[in-house]
Amino acid sequence: MSKKYTVAETGPRIEQFLKQIHTLAGFDLAFTVAEGETPHPDFENPDLVIRFAGRDVDLLLSNKAELLLALEQLTMEALGMASDEHSRICFDVNDRRILRIEELRMSAQAAAERVRKTHAPFHFSPMNSRERRILHLALRNEEGVRSESVGEGPIRQVVIVPADMTTLPEPVIPPRPRPEDDGGRGGFRGRGDRRGGPPRGGAGRDRFRG
Repeated sequence: MSKKYTVAETGPRIEQFLKQIHTLAGFDLAFTVAEGETPHPDFENPDLVIRFAGRDVDLLLSNKAELLLALEQLTMEALGMASDEHSRICFDVNDRRILRIEELRMSAQAAAERVRKTHAPFHFSPMNSRERRILHLALRNEEGVRSESVGEGPIRQVVIVPADMTTLPEPVIPPRPRPEDDGGRGGFRGRGDRRGGPPRGGAGRDRFRG
């Protein structure tokens, strides 16, 4: 994948946007925009990586890195990026993205084995297009199953189904978290399984567009 976003051309736009967000929100954070690295070239090959540091990094990582992912999404929208280009830019804190790729890969393999045994669809939790793409790539050589994306917008999620299943299941709408819940740390689960399941994740129909 040829580079489309560079530090010289895109970096100043990212910096301008994030500085505005930091000022308005009062974050105590610093960030750098660097050329992308490829520790997992089979799963992602970003043009740029934006790394954060500072006293408020814990805020970025809390609740499954919800704020970090939100900043990433807002920045991509500010840049006018198409959804199929979201894998070109990655936000990171303390090498979270490397750990997340490994988590998603292991989750995909465990879920695929579960579908092979039960012949029942398995839904991941909703997630962004880049993470859905990682799941699809992790599952591309799994025998007897296939991954699809279902749902739209914030509930778009990856579902693993038996390879011979012709009708895709509907997306699973996550319940609203209650105040006493564990901050949304619940993992993925199959339809009808209220106890949670193996790893954590999300789902989608277009297997590489997310």
